[in-house]
Amino acid sequence: MPIAAKWLDVQPGERTALMLGFAFHFCVLASYYLVRPLRDALGLEGGADKLQWLFTATFVVMLLMVPVFGLLASRLPATRFVPLIYRVIAASMMVFGVLIANRIAPVAVGRVFFVWISIYNLFIVSIFWSVLVDRFSSEQGRRLFGFIAAGGTLGTFIGPLLAATMATRLGPVALTVAAALLLEVAVRCYRALLSRTQSQSGSRLMEDRRMGGSMLAGITLITRSPYLLGLVLFMLLHTSAATLLYFEQGRIVAGSYADVASRTQFFAVVDLIVSALTLIFQLLLTAPLIRLVGVGGALVALPLATIVAFSAMALAPVPATVALAQGLRRAVEFAIVRPAREVLWTVVSREEKYKAKNVIETLVYRGGDAASGWLSVGLTALGAGFGLVALVIVPFAGLWGWLCLWLARHQEKQVESKKVEGSFHEPH
Repeated sequence: MPIAAKWLDVQPGERTALMLGFAFHFCVLASYYLVRPLRDALGLEGGADKLQWLFTATFVVMLLMVPVFGLLASRLPATRFVPLIYRVIAASMMVFGVLIANRIAPVAVGRVFFVWISIYNLFIVSIFWSVLVDRFSSEQGRRLFGFIAAGGTLGTFIGPLLAATMATRLGPVALTVAAALLLEVAVRCYRALLSRTQSQSGSRLMEDRRMGGSMLAGITLITRSPYLLGLVLFMLLHTSAATLLYFEQGRIVAGSYADVASRTQFFAVVDLIVSALTLIFQLLLTAPLIRLVGVGGALVALPLATIVAFSAMALAPVPATVALAQGLRRAVEFAIVRPAREVLWTVVSREEKYKAKNVIETLVYRGGDAASGWLSVGLTALGAGFGLVALVIVPFAGLWGWLCLWLARHQEKQVESKKVEGSFHEPH
């Protein structure tokens, strides 16, 4: 830890909070990655050509869930609604485990499970980062978010490793119970983190008060802010590219593996590759890279990695290429881009951190998924191969890169503005 603290420039008073953030993120992502391979395998039970319907169903359900989250965030303080959401999700996981293990309506339950997991993972991860950007400043985020993200990456390594070994030996009940227990530990880490840090948006007294506002306040806040609209466009470009790659991955895997167990094992192996690469990047590269190239330079890495992934899968559509191309792109996303993207949120209000952020990272994300899913189906129906899609993605990647730099410049201006305001109000 002393070497890591020196490398990351960790201050003495930050170490406990840093390790709690690390453990919190580990539990959140380990719980999801325990059941992610099962979700992907069950999603193919009805056929790879039906995935677009699952993505559309996910978006529709998300439309219903976002107002519910907005209502909770308005009526309850974060100290109450964060544990409540995590525990409700944990309970649902165990119910699904029993249904799947007993082969009750396997196709229908598999589809509902796919949709629910696709929704819950966005909520638990978005809530986690809302907590982090509320408890750490922009300057702390540049130094510490890479290491905290590594906790999640360790979870993405342990989760699929357990899934790969437990899937055929112990079955879905063991996977879902283990995921539920990890979410409960995440709640304990959350409460410990609150006691070690202070909100960047208000006093400790304000933390126990509800934020107020309407259940649709997140959407209203977005429409009033060019900066938040820029983050919406960033998310749409990101999720569209990821979904097109996911559909091509599904076609390749469905054509190469015939049963659920082998598909689950393949997806778990891909997740292990992603986790190994991401952990190496986060521990060795993220903090110094963000210091070197800034937030904008770190964000631009994702459109560049996306072009590489599209090109590789278009030239060699085989499982090995899928594993390597998706592994590299997702490693860049999780290790470099995600910590930099979270720094962008440190300069907005507390209500925007919880409400607008959740809308963008759930509703907008799944809306992009659904639209891109149907786009993939339409292109296939028209006879457009994946190679053509890879060519078309290039100009969109250029727009994406420009947007990354614009968002980073805006964030820097906000930081400087807050510094000026802080110095102006200091007593002389």
